[in-house]
Amino acid sequence: MNVRARGARAALTALAAGAALAVAAVPATAATPPSDPPAFLEPAELPPHPSSDWYAGPVTAGQPDPLPMCVGEALPSTASHRRYWTEYDTGALQVTVVERSTQRAREFAALLRADLADCARTVMEQYPDITATQKYYGRLDVEEGAHVYGVHTVAEWGASDINLFSVGRDGRTVTVVKWGQMGTFAHAQVPDFRATTVAAVDKLY
Repeated sequence: MNVRARGARAALTALAAGAALAVAAVPATAATPPSDPPAFLEPAELPPHPSSDWYAGPVTAGQPDPLPMCVGEALPSTASHRRYWTEYDTGALQVTVVERSTQRAREFAALLRADLADCARTVMEQYPDITATQKYYGRLDVEEGAHVYGVHTVAEWGASDINLFSVGRDGRTVTVVKWGQMGTFAHAQVPDFRATTVAAVDKLY
């Protein structure tokens, strides 16, 4: 075999090897996104209301408007959300974010938990006419874990509201659930909301 032939054969071998590497790399990249979008809560999975059914809007791409207190500013434009309501002053919201990697999802969930751990102070700094107090209701053992918080706000004009929040993660997907109504910590449906949170995280995929 002459020098030119040997050179051509070496070039073809290198090209084939490069092509093989490229082909081998495609499935790993293509397999990164989940095959289906994460599932959202159904109305019946929310804490039961004594006098009304729950209703739900569609799953909508983007940040919710208005943003939920304390966690809203951290939500990216890639989020998806769904709103829920009753015939009375009780409502709920679920927001889900699919991150590019498990590590990024872990960091994002930690950021949301930090925001909620400091929620009462943040609310009072932003709204001097509101007094806020909060409770931490612990961790739930579902997928990579979920955490539940309660925030009670009282306005100078007399409004009193109780909100429950949870942050959970399944792999590289993070979900936030918020439930709220008029009332105090005594009106917080914590056991029911914990069950709602488990359902939300468990059904992501």
